[in-house]
Amino acid sequence: MSSTKSSFQTVEEYIVTFPDDVQATLENIRQTIKETVPEAEEAISYQLPAFKYYGMLIYFSAYKDHYSLSFPPPFTIFEVFKEQLSPYEVSKTAIKFPMKDPFPFELLRDIVKFRATENLEKGKKKKK
Repeated sequence: MSSTKSSFQTVEEYIVTFPDDVQATLENIRQTIKETVPEAEEAISYQLPAFKYYGMLIYFSAYKDHYSLSFPPPFTIFEVFKEQLSPYEVSKTAIKFPMKDPFPFELLRDIVKFRATENLEKGKKKKK
């Protein structure tokens, strides 16, 4: 599904490698993160779209049949959002959302808010 391009410089370059319907969802994920944490900086990290806010905030991506949200440590979101994540496949670092189902944007907002607060607190502790 994704292009064989091995080096993305921008989030746009990543998104345009997908079919229109997948591009639309990826763009909505991107905009939801931007609206939730306007101060977050967009980046490409590990060849995936990502956002940074007092450290790495979130990665997002698309595959053949699912979207993925990935996170760096600490992985507290998986415990905090355990109930809300129960319908989805979850690994140590990521959540898979089937493309056949509507994407849960409200859950995305809640997770991003939590991660932003977590990163901000971590950033404050480092400054002390």
